[in-house]
Amino acid sequence: MRIIIFFILVLHIISCSGAGRKSDLVTVEFVDLKRYTGLWYEIARYPNNFQKDCFGSRATYSILDDGTFSVLNECYDSSFKGKLKSVQGKALVADTVTNAKLKVSFFWPFYGDYWIIDLGRNYDYAVVGHPERKYLWILSRTKVLDKNLYEEILKRLHIRKYDTTKLVPTPQD
Repeated sequence: MRIIIFFILVLHIISCSGAGRKSDLVTVEFVDLKRYTGLWYEIARYPNNFQKDCFGSRATYSILDDGTFSVLNECYDSSFKGKLKSVQGKALVADTVTNAKLKVSFFWPFYGDYWIIDLGRNYDYAVVGHPERKYLWILSRTKVLDKNLYEEILKRLHIRKYDTTKLVPTPQD
C-alpha cells in the first residue's frame, strides 16, 4: 500500500511540475524581485477550486533570508462581510536568468508553476499564468485597474492563446 501511495504522490508531483512538457508561453524578460514584493490586488482570474467564493482577493509577497518568498493569499469568504481566509505559502525562483518563472507551494511537497507573463514598467500591474494555460490572474497594486489598460492586457492575453472569456472579475471593496 505504501508503494502505491508513493507512486501516486510522484505522479502528482510530475503532473504539477510540467516535467517533460514544453510550453510556448513566453514570460517577461526580467523581474526585479525586490520591486515585485509587496501587496497585489486580484483584478480577475480563471475560476479555480481553491478560490471558490472569494471576495477581495489579495496576495502579499516577501523575500525571505534564504532567497525564497513568503506568499500570503487572503480573501473574504462569500462576501465582504464574510470571514477573512488566508493561506501561507512559499515560492522559489525556477528561472534565475529572468526571475519570471516561480514555483509556488501552499501544501508541501507540491509546487505549481507561477509564470509572470506581463508586467507594468512601474510594477503597477502583473499578469500571472501557467505554462499549460490552466490558471490565469491579473493583479494590480490598486483595487481598480484602468479600463483601457485592462483592455490592452486582454488583447495581449488573446495573442498568447488565453481564452479571456473565462476570466472572472474579482470583487474588490
